[in-house]
Order: sequence, then structure tokens, then C-alpha cells
Amino acid sequence: MVLLFTSLYLTQKLHFSIASAGFIMSFYGIGSVLGSYAGGWLTDRRDHFSIMFGSLVISGSILLLLITARNPVLIAVIVFSYAFFADIFRPANAAAIAQYSSPENRTRSVSLVRLAINLGFSVGPAVGGFIALYLGYTWLFILDAATSFGAALLLFAYLPREPFNPKKHENLVLKDRSTSAYQDKPYLIFILLVALYGVCFFQLFASIPQYFSTVCHYSEAKIGLLLALNGFLVVLVEMPLMAFLGNKKNIFLYILAGVLCLPLAFGILLFGQGLLIWALVYTAVITLSEILAMPFMMNFALSRPKPERQGQFSALYSIAYGLANIAAPLLGLSLAGRFGFDAMFGVFIGLSGLIGLGFWWLKNEHSV
Repeated sequence: MVLLFTSLYLTQKLHFSIASAGFIMSFYGIGSVLGSYAGGWLTDRRDHFSIMFGSLVISGSILLLLITARNPVLIAVIVFSYAFFADIFRPANAAAIAQYSSPENRTRSVSLVRLAINLGFSVGPAVGGFIALYLGYTWLFILDAATSFGAALLLFAYLPREPFNPKKHENLVLKDRSTSAYQDKPYLIFILLVALYGVCFFQLFASIPQYFSTVCHYSEAKIGLLLALNGFLVVLVEMPLMAFLGNKKNIFLYILAGVLCLPLAFGILLFGQGLLIWALVYTAVITLSEILAMPFMMNFALSRPKPERQGQFSALYSIAYGLANIAAPLLGLSLAGRFGFDAMFGVFIGLSGLIGLGFWWLKNEHSV
């Protein structure tokens, strides 16, 4: 909940300019990318329990520093540090999913984690807005930190822990460069395609709300309901669908189907003339893209490496989305501001079509 309200805290509570707030928040993206990389390195050398537990405790503690910080440089350092230690969690979490699931139920396991994330994303903004409005931002930071500490306690209480033998990993796999993700060219192409997919998909949060507001003249409440519909549909549809599709072998067919929903979604907005019915159809189609593509993408990222390289491969997957989160608003809003939203839709229709061709090539590669 903090990420959504930090920029408001900087402008409304601390009276920073919008430009200063944007500059500070950019450090979140940088910290996220570097944290994912560090998390992958650590996951291949330590047990995933210690990394996840440490990430939750340290990031929660850092969050409390925002209560008293007033200097813009200090706040930027805190935001960077928070994102860095929070995103160390991701590769270790992916390694845990890989360890505690089997190839047969891995896609369903990924979907279950995504279900939890979407439930959190649905509840978090509402709770955060209530806390900021009625209790103040100080309690927002305190209670958000408390959720991190609570998650750490649950992790400590319930997650199985196994003795870790770093020498075994070092000797057998980590010194063998051929097992590195950076030597796996099909996987690197996959990561590039995932990042480009993320740039297109994240327009849902980056530029499309601006389109709904300035061109369609929707109210903030209506825009919020459209975004909430995305999370609601994911929660409602994804798990049952993955229970049906999870055992299918050629996962790239479903990734490709999800990717090809992107040009359809942007085309609906291009020709929808701002009518609400087409905004609803767009939301349904872009959500179908997410439901079909993302679980199978993560399944592939988890199933590709040797267990000892799980962190490195998962880190690259997390970094792909981190870079997409940074690039999506820059590209989308720049195109819309300079050439208009119709031109922006045209660019993303073309880009998503190229992404589809890339995944089609990967599907036909025998090494994949």
C-alpha cells in the first residue's frame, strides 16, 4: 500500500514539487532492479528461507525511517533501500515455488501466488487510502511495516527449512559457466520478450488511466472501478483456468495466445471512441492476456534452470518486469503527449505483434 501513496505523501504532506516527488520515486525502480539481481545471486548461494525472512524484516524496518525523514536526498536513499531489500525477496520466493511444487502443478502454484498478489493489490489501496485519510501517513508506514513483520513471523512459523550446503552448489554448478543464464541464448531472448510484453501490458496502469481521464472524461471513481475489475477477474478466473490448463505440455501456445490479446485490446480502444462498453471489453481482454501469458511465462522461467541456478534465472525474470515498470510510463506517456493516444495505440499494436512473432519463434525452437 505504501508505493501507491508515497508520491502523495511527498507532495501533500512534505510539500515537495511534483518533479521532486517523481525524481525520488524513480529510485524505487532502480532499487527494485538491483534488488532483484542481488536476490538472485544470494538465492543461488544461500537458502531461500533466510533470504525471504531477512528481506521482510529489513524492508519493514527501513520503511519506518520515512516517518522522520524530511531531506529529499535522505528520502531518496530510504526509498531506494526499501525497494532494494523488498525485491531481494522475489527470486528467493520463485526458488521456493520451484522447490515446493512439481512440474505437474507448477503453473497452478504460480497462479496461487498471483492470486495472493492480486488480492493484496485489491485490498491494499483501499486500506491504505483509509489509513492515510483518517489516521495519517505516519500510521500508513507503521502498519505497512507491521504487515512485513507479520509475514516474516508466518514464514518463520510455517515454511519448512532444510540445511543448506553451499560447497555442493559452488563445486557442482556455480563454477560451470555453461549453466549460467547468460549462456542460455533462448532464455535471454525470452527475458527480452517478457520485458517488452511488460511495457505493453503495464500501459494498463501507466497511460490508459490518463486516456480514460483526458479523452474519455471518466471520473476517478469510474477509472478506479475499471482497474479493480482487472484484479477481480484475475482472482475469479485464473485459478480455475490454470487448474484446467496447468498440465498441458506446450506452454508457449498459451503465452502466444496471451500476447496476441494485446493488439486486440489496444485495437478495441483505438476504435472504441471512448464508449464505456468498449472500455469494459478492453479491460476483459487485457486481463485475459495477463491470465494466459504471465503464469506460463513464470512456469518456463522456473523450469528452465538447474536448481542451483534458480536464483539467477528468476532474478532475470524479475528484472524484466522491473525494467518494464520503469519504461512503460516513459514510453507510453511520451508517445501520447507528443503524437496523441491513437498513435500510441498504433505503436503498441505493432510492438505486441512483434512480441508475438518472437514467442512463435521460441515455440518452434527445439532447444526450448
